[in-house]
Amino acid sequence: MGKATGFLEYRRYEAEDRPVEERLKDWNEFHNKLPEIEQRVQGARCMDCGIPFCHTGILYQGLAMGCPLNNLIPEWNDLVYRGRWREALARLEATNNFPEFTGRVCPAPCEGSCTLGYGDRPVTIKSNECAIIDKAFAEGWIVPRPPQFRTGKKVAVVGSGPSGLACAAELNRAGHWVTVFERADRIGGLLMYGIPNMKLDKGIVERRVKLMEAEGIQFVTGVDVGKDYPADQLVEEFDAVVLCGGATKPRDLPIPGRELKGIYFAMELLQSNTRALLNSEEPPLSAKDKDVIVIGGGDTGTDCVATALRQGCRSVNQFEIVPQPPKERTADNPWPQWPKVFKADYGQEEAMYRFGSDPRHYCINTKRFEGDADGNLKAVHTVDVVWEKDEQNRWRFTEIPGTERVWPAGMVLLAMGFVGPEDYLLEQLGLERDGRSNVKTEADQYHTSRPGIFTAGDMHRGQSLVVWAIREGRNAARECDRYLMGGGSCERYRGKNDKG
Repeated sequence: MGKATGFLEYRRYEAEDRPVEERLKDWNEFHNKLPEIEQRVQGARCMDCGIPFCHTGILYQGLAMGCPLNNLIPEWNDLVYRGRWREALARLEATNNFPEFTGRVCPAPCEGSCTLGYGDRPVTIKSNECAIIDKAFAEGWIVPRPPQFRTGKKVAVVGSGPSGLACAAELNRAGHWVTVFERADRIGGLLMYGIPNMKLDKGIVERRVKLMEAEGIQFVTGVDVGKDYPADQLVEEFDAVVLCGGATKPRDLPIPGRELKGIYFAMELLQSNTRALLNSEEPPLSAKDKDVIVIGGGDTGTDCVATALRQGCRSVNQFEIVPQPPKERTADNPWPQWPKVFKADYGQEEAMYRFGSDPRHYCINTKRFEGDADGNLKAVHTVDVVWEKDEQNRWRFTEIPGTERVWPAGMVLLAMGFVGPEDYLLEQLGLERDGRSNVKTEADQYHTSRPGIFTAGDMHRGQSLVVWAIREGRNAARECDRYLMGGGSCERYRGKNDKG
């Protein structure tokens, strides 16, 4: 906890984001930071709540409750309040390999479960976390820490997203020789190419990668395991393999006109734009002077809206087939679950500034795409829907006659999530899959159906948050280490009571 009466004395306060009119002109991070003294005051608001649901890290009725990493939140909130930053860093690093990532891009399920948030605004857990790690880097406290011994075991990690990096970091600290394979030209997975620069500056990712290299991890880019590198060869050359390739197969929208030019998956735009920024060139995909429609919500949809605005789109609209969330928690979404409530994210705020209205449209079904004589997209046809429960008490939608509309469109971005991992590598390895096509393991385990091969992250659990990916990577590393060492040097390194 922080100050015993802090939650009564201080209100929640966060640094205001950069002004919309300013940030729309560049690709820099849009979050500002509080002065150190004010951040300490925010740490003081952490109350002596008895049961800190903020770090429980479980699923309750399908929704997250607290931090999946079991971060020691009350402890480092108290240390922030007291100005004991190095001790706060030690607590933070005990459970989280990459606080500089989660402190920027995590939606903070911890805050949704904060006890203070039951009747007041929750503690600024996310910004406290980010303040700790940013100060640590600024003060030079984060330095390479190679392992003191090597086991001689070699482990291949396939995929360099948050789960792959977390897994590699833990296995390396346990003393194994770790090689991370990434098919893209840069390390980071979705951290590099799936999250726009204005949310996570790519220099932050590259800084961490350099640290990991200095600690002894080998990174291999531009190699697609299963295509450029035969899967069986990988298994032969390494003592163990951990698959962290993500759930990269996007959900499509197979309606009339899908073949028209101008319709893209969301990641095509986001990856194209980030590559262009990193290479100081014009992006091959651009929304400039186009009427843009984003189909799908969530973080990816918001990122598409924000990217289209910065590229200079003529208009932007965002379609969701589901109803608009309520403004307050409903009875079936109690605290300490993650609150499913209506709010405007940064992309919607920017669209409202630019065009004067919220770009989101709810309960709308896309029926077909219309093109011109040259096969270019020119319009999207929709109809409004209403949701009702059927005889089996399942929600179904029906179309509302007379609500058909035609929307001008020069670019459509499909941001409807992902349906699972790509098949080729998993088929080569002959791994069992679950009903959602993810790599199958025993419940809460990470060992696949083939000895010596493990899996973690979205390839294992399906599309999820960065914080869940880090947790999966850490846990898979521990299971892999036990397989290699018959007891676990990860446990000896971290301590037997560490749940991370």
